[in-house]
Amino acid sequence: MKTIPTYNSVHHRFRLNGFHLDRDDLCRIAYSFIKEGDDYEKHCGLFLLDWFDDKPDIEINTSGTTGVPKTIRVSKQAMVNSALATGYFFDLQPGDRALHCLPTKFIAGKMMFVRGFILGLDLDFEVPSANPLKYNDNRYDFAALVPLQAENSLEGLERLKKIIIGGAKINPILEKKLEKIPSKIYETYGMTETITHIAAKRVGESAFTVLPNVTISYDDHNCLVIHAPRISRDVIVTNDLVELVNENQFVFLGRRDNIVNSGGIKLIPEQIEAKLADRIDSRFFVAGIPDETLGEKLVLFVEGDQRQFPEDMFSSLGKYERPKETRFVPEFPETGSGKIMRRELLVR
Repeated sequence: MKTIPTYNSVHHRFRLNGFHLDRDDLCRIAYSFIKEGDDYEKHCGLFLLDWFDDKPDIEINTSGTTGVPKTIRVSKQAMVNSALATGYFFDLQPGDRALHCLPTKFIAGKMMFVRGFILGLDLDFEVPSANPLKYNDNRYDFAALVPLQAENSLEGLERLKKIIIGGAKINPILEKKLEKIPSKIYETYGMTETITHIAAKRVGESAFTVLPNVTISYDDHNCLVIHAPRISRDVIVTNDLVELVNENQFVFLGRRDNIVNSGGIKLIPEQIEAKLADRIDSRFFVAGIPDETLGEKLVLFVEGDQRQFPEDMFSSLGKYERPKETRFVPEFPETGSGKIMRRELLVR
């Protein structure tokens, strides 16, 4: 019977920036990062010391996309189990070269290190930036990016054999660009509470497939319910509206808390945005704002300077899906992972 590694384990094939390191080495580097490193290295150092202490769990900051950012405690062994599931799903092997270019302050950046320790990856740890491949000509077997990084690195993505993209949904325009790249590129689904992703889909596909030891269902509101006992003791009930394909696959429709009730008609913004994706060449979203007549009216928010759109702009939309107003915003506020903070714009 194969032994499951514990959080104290460091795979003998693990390398960081070209050097074989064990637990003691990593703790020494952590102190150096905290004392002398840049901000991104200090976050890494603090994580390493927390990871290798005697406590069985660790504090994780949520991104605050759908509410106030908070701190939760997560089992280290659950993080190990998540890393093992990722390794199995994406067929990662000891010695595979991986690029780490995410902030270690958040769960995605922490998990790249855990995957390195547990799976024995050859990890290149670089400063998180909007264009991580700008000054990096190396080839990698595996990398994790947020959509903004993928967008800015399109010319170099073919040097990454397998890519997972998470932290925010891939918009349809970017997805079309990614489909042309020969690399194996996946959009992931997950959240801090699920220790990053619990499902993934190849770009161009519609359904997410869950990782090993995860099962799914939905509640009375058609929101996804996640059963992942090796990651969470509790069943996780999400606010994500889904269509179940089978017990292992689902199609994401949109967030229940984004639904707009306009004159008694319920509209799912994400579905409307998908229909407009090839009509608007900048970031945008639709949302409901209070209206005396309709209860909520649908408004299109567009990032950038005010401009005129063609008359057939909304021809692909149904009668009730057409926005009643368009608002231009110079720059969208966003979280550290690149998600647009919709609610902040709605209260302005």
